[in-house]
Amino acid sequence: MAKGTVRYWAAAKAAAGVAEEPYDAVTLAGALDGVRERHPGELVRVLRRCSFLIDGDPVGTRGHETVRLAEGGTVEVLPPFAGG
Repeated sequence: MAKGTVRYWAAAKAAAGVAEEPYDAVTLAGALDGVRERHPGELVRVLRRCSFLIDGDPVGTRGHETVRLAEGGTVEVLPPFAGG
C-alpha cells in the first residue's frame, strides 16, 4: 500500500468538509473507495463529475483500477469549474 494525500478542490472540498486527507491505497480506485467510505453522501455524487490528477498528471479516460499510486503521492480531485 502506498500512502499519500488526496486534495479536494471547489465543490469536492465543500462536500468533503476538508481540503485534504491521507490515502492508503495501491490504485486510484482504491483511494476513491476509501474516500467514499469516509464521506458518504454529497461527495459521492460530486466524485461522479470530477476529473483527477495524479502527481500533476491527468488521469483522463484510464480506468481508475489501472492508475497506480506512489508512496508520498498526491491525488487532486477536480470538479468541473465554471467561469472563464
